Amino acid sequence: MAEPGEKTRQEGALGTAGGCSEPESSITRVFQVLGKRWTGVVLAALMNGSGHFAQLRRAVPGISERMLSDRLTELASLGLVVRSVEEGPPLRVSYRLTDAGLALRPAMTELTRWADTHLPDEAAGCPTEFRA
Repeated sequence: MAEPGEKTRQEGALGTAGGCSEPESSITRVFQVLGKRWTGVVLAALMNGSGHFAQLRRAVPGISERMLSDRLTELASLGLVVRSVEEGPPLRVSYRLTDAGLALRPAMTELTRWADTHLPDEAAGCPTEFRA
């Protein structure tokens, strides 16, 4: 049991039972990354293996080439994605998740289940690899 004034692990992660509270810095950092448009969908597209830029562009409908490039660069700088250049001709670039990126699978799976249960049908486009 926690001493008076100390947060339990659950309270620290989810806030106190008595009302809203400031989120923990860890969850804030998570949503600073995953809360950016397209980031989660790009990660989801890479969950089943590596992909070339053009494949990723097709796998994420609506994303521009510039935005995809920006997101992949950011994910690589965070250590979630690895960029590999395959000598040509033609020169091809592929991307794959690192172990840290793959460690997001359980969270992505749970978010997909939550969306299936709580969001309108228009969200039914979630990648099938996250459906249970």
